[in-house]
Amino acid sequence: MKLAALFSGGKDSTYAACLMAQQGHEIGPLVTVLPSDQDSWMFHTPNLHLLPRLAGAMGVPLVSVESLSGEEAELEALRSVLEGLEVDGVIAGAIASDYQWDRINGVCQELGLRLFSPLWRKEQSMLMEDMISSGLRAIVVRVSAEGLDASWLGRELDRTALGELRVLAASKGINVSGEGGEYETLVLDSPLNARPLVVKNAEAKITRDGGTLLVEDLVAGGG
Repeated sequence: MKLAALFSGGKDSTYAACLMAQQGHEIGPLVTVLPSDQDSWMFHTPNLHLLPRLAGAMGVPLVSVESLSGEEAELEALRSVLEGLEVDGVIAGAIASDYQWDRINGVCQELGLRLFSPLWRKEQSMLMEDMISSGLRAIVVRVSAEGLDASWLGRELDRTALGELRVLAASKGINVSGEGGEYETLVLDSPLNARPLVVKNAEAKITRDGGTLLVEDLVAGGG
């Protein structure tokens, strides 16, 4: 099947696309809604200007659409971009958010498209292990939970980081995968990548509620 992949540049959307590609499906295009609301509940917002770099490294076309603020406007933007595509279904990286999954599924049903959510309801700690083992490399670009301070910005989600997240999950009640918005990520390499990427210049912006790593650009790395 030819599948469009909802894509944010983060670990969940990327890994979901990887899993569907491993099952033999054709992946493309990558689809991104660019929300005007930086606190969107539906869509990832950090470093969206980097998505063309990420798509280029994967060799998959990218289609993006800007959205006005608000849930209905964001869903209408998603609907408008999906209905113009010649695909059989849509891939989403949702893990546990009923809010997100229900709304994306509703749009897909309206358009007669199948929704594939290969991460849905997976045990989060094991899912993170699987991501790391697959070769997916992601760094933290936003933190907004107790226990996740500025030292996490730019840090790779490797097994050491996963161990610390497990401790925080036990002591602070966070989601290990960040599914509750505790942190967000940027993928630098994955099984879909023709080449890895490296960060070129980044600045940490710290606020009372957390912090964001503002990445200026990505460039091709070795390997």
